[in-house]
Amino acid sequence: MFELAVAVALIALNGAFALSELAVVSSRKSRLRMMVEARRPGAQAALTLAEDPGRFLSAVQIGITLVGILSGAVSGAALGERLTEILFEAGLSKPVADPLGYGIVIAIITYLSVIIGELVPKHVALRDPEGIACFVARPMRLISRIALPAVWLLDASTRAVFRLFGQEASSASAVTEEEIRTIVAEAETAGVIETDERKMIAGVLRLGDRAVRGVMTPRTDVHWIDLDKAPEEIRAMLVSSPHSRIPVGEGNPDNMLGVVQVRELVKALIENERFDLRAYIRSAPVLPDTLDALDALTALQAADVPMALIHDEYGHFDGLVTPADILDAIAGAFHSEDSEPEAVQRQDGSWLIAGWMPVDEMADQLGIKLESSRDYETAAGLVIAKLQRLPETGETCDIAGWRFEVVDLDGRRVDKILVSRIA
Repeated sequence: MFELAVAVALIALNGAFALSELAVVSSRKSRLRMMVEARRPGAQAALTLAEDPGRFLSAVQIGITLVGILSGAVSGAALGERLTEILFEAGLSKPVADPLGYGIVIAIITYLSVIIGELVPKHVALRDPEGIACFVARPMRLISRIALPAVWLLDASTRAVFRLFGQEASSASAVTEEEIRTIVAEAETAGVIETDERKMIAGVLRLGDRAVRGVMTPRTDVHWIDLDKAPEEIRAMLVSSPHSRIPVGEGNPDNMLGVVQVRELVKALIENERFDLRAYIRSAPVLPDTLDALDALTALQAADVPMALIHDEYGHFDGLVTPADILDAIAGAFHSEDSEPEAVQRQDGSWLIAGWMPVDEMADQLGIKLESSRDYETAAGLVIAKLQRLPETGETCDIAGWRFEVVDLDGRRVDKILVSRIA
C-alpha cells in the first residue's frame, strides 16, 4: 500500500506541475496586470513568472523529470515486483508472471500519468488560466528559487541554443493585430458581441493603419467658396449648400484661407443683408496628407472648427477631413439620398465596386490580403497600381484570384469596377 500511495502522490505532483505550466503560459499579461491593480493575491508573482517564462519552465521541467524518474524507479519497480509475486502465487509460471506483472503496472501508471498527471490538469488550467496562475505562482516561484542553480543552467542552455539558430528565446510580440481580429471573430461566433460591434472594431483597427488621405473627402468632391466670385454667386452657393461648414479660398483651391460656419451667416442670408465673408472665416488646421488618421483625429479634437484642410508635400490642396469622415471609416458610410453604395453584390457572385471605396474595406469584403506597404488608399488606386497607368474602360487585371474590370470612367477617374472571381 505504501508503494501505491507513493505512485498516486507522484502522479498528482506531476499534475500540479502540468497545471502550473499551462496556466502561467496561457495567462494574458494584460489580465494579470489588472489583477495586480486589484490587489489579487498571487497576481504579482504570476505576472513575474509570465514575464520571465524561461526560468519558470526550467523549474517545471526539472520537477516533471524528477517525478517521472521517481515514479519509474520507486513506485513502478516496487509495484511491479509486488504484482509479479501475486501472479506467481496465483499459479502463473515465473517467466510469464514477471513480464505480465511489470507490464500491467507500467500500463496503469502510464494511463494514470497521462489522464491525471497531464490531460485533466491542462484542461482545468485552460478554463481559468489567470486565476489558477495566481494560485500556483507563489509555490512555483519558491521551487524556482530552491532549484536555482539547475534552473539557471537549463535556462542559459536554452537561450544558447536559440542564439545558435539566430533566434530570441522570448516572443517579439505578445499580441498581433491578426490575433485580435481572430479573437473578435470568435467572440462574434459565440454570441459574446454583435456583428455590428465586430465590424466597428475592425473599422477601428483599419483606421490605425490608414493615412489621412485614406479617409479625407478628396479635392474633386469638395464644395468650396471662391472669394473672387461675385457676391451674388457666393450668396447662392451658401443658400444651396447642404454643408454646415464650407472651406473658403481665394482664386484657386491651393490658396485656402479657412472655413466658414453657415449657421453664423443664417441671419444675414435670410434678411438679405450685405456682409463681409472674410469676417466670418475661421482658421482650420492644415495637415499633410501622409499624417496618420488617428493623429488627424487628435488635431480635429483640438481645432476651433472640426474640419482640417489636407495638403500634399508641394502645398497643393488635396481635400478635407471632418469627424464624420473618421466615423465613416469606423462604422461605415452614411448614405444620403443622392449617394451611391460602395459595393453591391450581384446574383452571379460578382461585385460592383465604387472606385472611391477604401481598399482595406474592399479587401475585407472580398477576403483578400493586401501588402502592408502601399501608396494607394482606394479600389481605383489598387487597379492603377496593378496596371501602372491610368486605365481605359473595359481594361482588366487579375489580383489575388479576382478579376478587376474597369466598367465606367468619370473623365480620367475610375468610377466603377466589376470584380469577379476567377474560375
